[in-house]
Amino acid sequence: MLKNNTKAVTAEETRPDQAQQQIAIATDGWGTHIRAAIVSTIALVAILCGAYPLIVWGISQAIFPHNANGSLVYSADGKTVIGSELLSQAFAGEQYFHPRPSAAGSGHDPSSSGGTNLGPTSDKLLNGIADDPATADTDESYAGIKHLSEAYRKTNGLAVDAIVPADAVTRSASGVDPHISPANAKLQAARVGRSRGLSEADVLLIVEANTDRASFGFLGEPGVNVFMLNLALDRVKQ
Repeated sequence: MLKNNTKAVTAEETRPDQAQQQIAIATDGWGTHIRAAIVSTIALVAILCGAYPLIVWGISQAIFPHNANGSLVYSADGKTVIGSELLSQAFAGEQYFHPRPSAAGSGHDPSSSGGTNLGPTSDKLLNGIADDPATADTDESYAGIKHLSEAYRKTNGLAVDAIVPADAVTRSASGVDPHISPANAKLQAARVGRSRGLSEADVLLIVEANTDRASFGFLGEPGVNVFMLNLALDRVKQ
């Protein structure tokens, strides 16, 4: 019995040592995980926030710097930025092609890019709204598709029942889409030609030269860059 009691005591005395060993092992395991997490975080930050952007920037600057820097367009002297190939500008003169209607700010404002968020069944989208006479200092009118269609036909000398391209009377989602459809440009060509003393055929040749084709031949639809087209027309006039 004495031996058994001695063994029992010895076993009891060893249990705290085993517990301490288990705690030490667990603590060491947590430390390993924490170190691994810290090292992996630092490595990912260095790769994804440093090396990767730097590599992409370097490749873009080497292969297509014009596109990578905003597709900026400069004045004739090459010193002043007058726009970007990627952003529309408001052109209203008879001698210019007109871009799509815009809901970005007061129109074609890249700092307020956005669409109308109006659905196809919206009465406001179709018929527009008149200005509220009670707020004379604020223009709250909205031109609907019907009003825009009438104005488009009148501006371009079309019949009252002429079919109008959808992009001529609808606002893009960004409000700064620089392109119009070739059909839209074709209907404006006669007006622009008359205003500039050019034949419609000559104007259409310039339109063709400023038409962007579908990417890789099948992605997207052809579009006429209105900003670049109007700049090309001004160079011809000079």
